[in-house]
This record gives sequence, C-alpha cells and structure tokens, in this order.
Amino acid sequence: LILNTKNLLHIEDGAFRNLPRLKYLSICNTGIRQFPDLTQIFSLEAHFILELCDNLRMTTIPQNAFQGMNNESLTLKLYKNGFEDIHSHAFNGTKLNQLILKDNKNLRRIHNDALRGATGPDVLDISSTALESLPSYGLEAIQVLNATSSYSLKRLPPLDKFSSLLEAVLTYPSHCCAFRNLRTEKKNSLLSIFDNFSKECESTMRKPANEILYRDDSYNTSLWSAEKNMYLFATDEETSPYSYSAIFDDSEMTDFDFEYDFCQPKILTCTPEPDAFNPCEDILGYSFLRVLIWFINILAITGNVTVLLVLVTSHYKLTVPRFLMCNLSFADFCMGLYLLLIASEDAQTSGQYYNHAIDWQTGGGCSAAGFFTVFASELSVYTLTVITIERWHTITHAMQLDRKLRLRHAVPIMLAGWLFSILIAVLPLLGVSSYMKVSICLPMDIETGLSQAYILLILVLNVVAFIVICACYIKIYIAVQNPELVAANKDTKVAKRMAILIFTDFTCMAPISFFAISAAFKVPLITVTNSKILLVLFYPVNSCANPFLYAIFTKAFRRDFFLLLSKLGCCKSRAELYRMNYFSAYTSNCKNGSSATAPSKASQALLLLSALEK
Repeated sequence: LILNTKNLLHIEDGAFRNLPRLKYLSICNTGIRQFPDLTQIFSLEAHFILELCDNLRMTTIPQNAFQGMNNESLTLKLYKNGFEDIHSHAFNGTKLNQLILKDNKNLRRIHNDALRGATGPDVLDISSTALESLPSYGLEAIQVLNATSSYSLKRLPPLDKFSSLLEAVLTYPSHCCAFRNLRTEKKNSLLSIFDNFSKECESTMRKPANEILYRDDSYNTSLWSAEKNMYLFATDEETSPYSYSAIFDDSEMTDFDFEYDFCQPKILTCTPEPDAFNPCEDILGYSFLRVLIWFINILAITGNVTVLLVLVTSHYKLTVPRFLMCNLSFADFCMGLYLLLIASEDAQTSGQYYNHAIDWQTGGGCSAAGFFTVFASELSVYTLTVITIERWHTITHAMQLDRKLRLRHAVPIMLAGWLFSILIAVLPLLGVSSYMKVSICLPMDIETGLSQAYILLILVLNVVAFIVICACYIKIYIAVQNPELVAANKDTKVAKRMAILIFTDFTCMAPISFFAISAAFKVPLITVTNSKILLVLFYPVNSCANPFLYAIFTKAFRRDFFLLLSKLGCCKSRAELYRMNYFSAYTSNCKNGSSATAPSKASQALLLLSALEK
C-alpha cells in the first residue's frame, strides 16, 4: 500500500520487479506525474488487483502499461485520477476481469485500440467521466457496463459490439432504447434455442434429473460432474451455453439440491428505463406523420412568405388590417420553421434516434425549435385577438372617423405583443420549464412549481383570448344583422367569414389546450406518442391555413399579387383587368351616393380588412 504520499513524485522503472506472491497493489493520493512501470511484477496469483486512485497529476495511461503484471485474472481499479487519455494497446497482454475507470473527471478519450491484445473486461465502469465515445474494439466481452453520470457520452458504438452484455446502467434513458431493441433480438434468438429445451426443464422439475445445467452468479455457464466432483466451465464463446449437459446416474443425484434458473434465458437489463416523456421511438413516432409534417410545413412557409411578400411590396397604403395581417403571417411563418426543424431532424435520425436524442434535445436545434413554436403560437393568438377587437371597433364606430384605429395606435399594440411573445418563449431557455423534456421540443417540464405556473399562465391567457374573440364576434353579428344599421348582404358575409376563420383557429387549438391543461395538473389524459398526432394534425394547421383563408383566397390579395407580377413583367393584362375593376367599383359606389369618407359600417370594415376585402 502506497497511500497519502503527496511528496512522492516518481517511481523508477523496475521498482516493482519479480513479486510472484503479490495479490494487491494500491497507489493512492500521491504526487506521481508519470504512470509507474508495472510490467515486471510477474505475479503468479490467480487473481491480481491493482488500485490507482487520487493521483491527480497522472494524466495518461501509456501503451502496454499492464503487460507482464499477471497471466491470470486481473482487476484494475483506476479511479479518481487525473487521466485525460488512454493510449492504444494500453491493456495489451492482460486478462481483465474488471476495469474500473469511474470518477476520472478529465478522461475524455479512450483510444479505439486501447483494449486490443487484452481479454475482457467482463465489467467496465466509466461512471462520472468526460468520455464522449467508447472504443470500437474490445467491447464484445463486456457483461456489465456502468456509465452513470457520463453526460458527455451521448452516442453509443454499434450495438453488435455488445454481444455479451447482460446489464447496463447508463446516464440517459434514450440509450436503453437501443438495448431494448438488442434485448428483443437476443430474446427471440434465445427463445428459439430454448423452445425444445424448455420441455426438458419442465420434466426435470417433476422427477429426478439425469441432465442438469447450471448458471452461476458471475454469468459463467457451468456443468456439474459427479465423477470429478466439480463444475466444468464452458469457455468456448462460439458455443451456446444452453447446449451443454452433464449425464448422471440416478444414484448420484440422491439428496442433491439444485436450482432451475437455467430454464429461463438470461435477458439484458438496462437502466434508467425510458419514461413517459421519452418513449422508445423516433421524433414523430408514426410513419404517416412523417409525410404529413413535410406537406404542412412547406405549405405554411410558402403560403406565409407569399402573403408577406405581396403585402409588403403592394403599392396600396399600409392600413391597420394589412399591418396586422403581416404580423399574423410572420407568426405563422415561424411555426412553419418549427415544423421544418422537427421534420428535418426526424428524417436524419429515423431508426437511430436513441443515438441522437441527447445531442438534439440538449442542443441548439431543439432550443431554437422550441423558441419558434412558443413565440409563433403566442404571437398568433395575440394578433388574432387584436384583429378581432379592431374589426369590432371598426364596425361599432364606423361613423365616428375620429375614433378610427390608426397605424400609430396599432404599432405600439403589436410591439407589446412581440415583447410578450419573446418573453414567454425565452423563459424555458432560462430554466422556467424546459424545451429539452421531449423530442418535439415543447415546454412540457412541470417538475417545479414555477414551471407548472408558467404552463398554466400560457393556457389561461389563450383561454381568455378565446373568450374575448367570442364576445367581440357576438357583438359584430348583432351589429351587421341590425336592419337599421346595415342592409347590404355582402356586409353580413364579411362578418360571417371572419367568425368562421376565428372559430376555426380556436377549434383547432381546443384539443391542444384541453390535454395541456390536464397535463399541467399532472393528470395526463394522453401519451406523448399520441400527442404527436395533435402536434401535426391540429397544432400547426392554422399556420398553413391562415394565409389562404385570410389572404390568398380573397380578391384583394389576387389583385395585389398580379400587380406585383406585372412589375416583374408577367401577367400584365391580368393585372390591368384587376386595376380597372377596382376603380370601376370605386366609381360606382361614389355615383350611388356612398360617401368616400364615411361609408356604411360593414362596408368600411370591408374596405379596411385587406384579407377579406370583397
């Protein structure tokens, strides 16, 4: 034992030479800078244990560092050191039983060939290290893998490398999804082997056995030989451990006690198990969603970009309705970006999401996607509420031009909406809830009271916005259906169209709100897997529908669209036709006695609302 000797800076080569009876060597809490020479120990003991710990100045494990220590079983406890790198062939010439590398906080790299030339290890412990990957060679013999608190280990080697693995204790639940698939394959293979053998197990349970197979706690397959009075261990890795048997006479088995665990195959176990928020599936889960999300996000992006381009470049005056429509289109465009990010990541990680889950959910991509969706959702709801209030105000005070909502009023109102939406979207990045909880990057973390209050605040505000919109449209209906105020049929049509648009928006949001409120109170009524259907089929539908319902399907937008194309040298005749029809309708209204400065209430709403003009 060489312990607590901080002033010990160096051990000369050959200091440990020809020690055939040495069983245990411990060098801990020293000032050694260079890995000591242990290659001349030549211990003859059946099992040798080397312990190196708390040697913080020792940074590397060189090639052939343990060759010549022992020709039998070797346990290496190399923990709490300053190791940063383990070189190629570092464990060459050893028969490793356990390799303990835990608590080497600075250990970032194990060379791919570090275990080349070694047999084993059966147990590998890399807990609390900074390793980003495991070596590609030498993992086949590992039966127990411990990698708890290894937060930098975000990807695993190919699963076929873990051919002997029986137990894995990992950091991230998503990695256990990989082993769950491997476990299923192994189980199916083993069950096929056991299909015929299980009948023999059952018969053995009922009568004295002539053929007994044992399995000990160290995962070795053993046979009991009555003649030699000992276990015979199966060492051929190519041979199934379940194919061995030992033949006995009935007289040899008298009063012999044995267990029947061998009747069931050993199945790989992995912890931590995936939870309800991160099931073992790809980001979108369902194949049909993988197709739909591309259709919806392309529609949302192209539709809203088109509306923004036409409204911004139109030579007509930027009115309040046009300004509000620009804000709504931008919000829906951000929702399209969110869907694009989700769809792209799903396409790249399909079938192997378990190996990319940590990089995605803890990286900038998921944070950006979460920001876009929350910002877009809140800005869209806010803008729809402002549009509805502006419509109600315009119709109610149509004859009072001095009370008309001007652009100088709308700008600060929408600025407040932008600031509010940005604040709500930024909070999960600052620790209030989190976008990292689920693969679809929504703020579904309600572990703390503050996070739960955050989710409830968003849902309550959305419900209040819906109530305000309903109240405004009830008043608009009453106004446009009053014969003393409005007689034109087209005025009623405008209000009805707006009502359909708003109610359609919030009907699509209703399922999301309902299930989200139940989840916020920790009584989830739907799984994350099923919620992805709502995410694709309901949540973003408005973002791709709004530009068409509010703008593209209207005559005013088509007029502006063809006028824009005429500036680019296309569709000039069509643009001229729209221009003539517009001025013809305006002249006709003037001849019929309609005042250009004080039109009827619904008519003025018709002119001011660009998305629903005529």
